[in-house]
Amino acid sequence: MYNNNPNINISPKLIKGAVWGIAGIILLVIAMAFVRPWYNVWSQEMEGKAEFAKAEQNRKIKIEEAKANLEAEKLNAQAEIERAKGAAEAIRIENGSITPTYIQYLWVRQQSDLSDKTVIYVPTETNLPILESTRGLTGLPKE
Repeated sequence: MYNNNPNINISPKLIKGAVWGIAGIILLVIAMAFVRPWYNVWSQEMEGKAEFAKAEQNRKIKIEEAKANLEAEKLNAQAEIERAKGAAEAIRIENGSITPTYIQYLWVRQQSDLSDKTVIYVPTETNLPILESTRGLTGLPKE
């Protein structure tokens, strides 16, 4: 097959290559039409497995956190029991008699925990403290 136009040279080999190329493209499009649904199913299955693995991991993390909280509560309970035993032993040592002087001592010792507050201790006739530290804060007129 010869063309009368001298500028365009189409050979049978070129036509055969073009036909095979077009046939290959058509086959590829048909193959993708069949393969794509299977790929979508496989892809969804893999996403489901990934979500399941993530949920399983989150469940394990929550279980471990709950175990840690339980252990902390057990230790707190043991600490509270030991504190109560110490208080009971202190009372036993005092022979069950807590004097007003000892109560005052405990009150003064407790005041050391108030590091950011000013406490003025004024002894009275009955040796009980008078607290005036909140008087200026409440807005009451001073006498």
